[in-house]
Amino acid sequence: MAKLVSKTYGDALFEVALEEDKLDQFLEEVKAVKAAIDENQDLFKLMSHPKVVKEEKIKVVEDIFSGKVSRELVGLIRMIVDKGHFEQIDSVFTYFIDEVKEYRNIGTAYVTSALELTDAQKSAIEKRLLETTKYVTFEMHYNVDAAIIGGLVIRIGDRVVDSSVRTKLADLTRELSKIQLKAGECAP
Repeated sequence: MAKLVSKTYGDALFEVALEEDKLDQFLEEVKAVKAAIDENQDLFKLMSHPKVVKEEKIKVVEDIFSGKVSRELVGLIRMIVDKGHFEQIDSVFTYFIDEVKEYRNIGTAYVTSALELTDAQKSAIEKRLLETTKYVTFEMHYNVDAAIIGGLVIRIGDRVVDSSVRTKLADLTRELSKIQLKAGECAP
């Protein structure tokens, strides 16, 4: 359900942004509103509270955001509140941001390594990703996890390339187990 909500509202905002040639403006506004909500948990609690009536929530939205962001974005937030989906507003905004990135061929890559990578290694990874994907640029996120022992795990969207030593050892263990099972079956 949450995925449907984020897709429905995110797609609607994206289409309006394209139609009105306001993609950059809406992107900046969405990021600002998302940051404001993320930073103000009391606002989120108020807007999500079941005992606060919708009309009061809509008034809060208008008081906070009218005149600061476009009327289209205020209207979208009002609609989300009116339909009782405020809890999913973060996923709506994340979906919209992801759609804009996809439209502009900007990839987001999450790279996990066992050790901290040098700038040269990071540059080589990004260069290789640009050569092997449709993206023209990447937002790179690096993480160190000693548990992978060595190699890299790279995630772009729902695609994962796992060349970690941990995974290779697990695969080898699984293969050896199969061999042992087959050898055990053949014994008299």
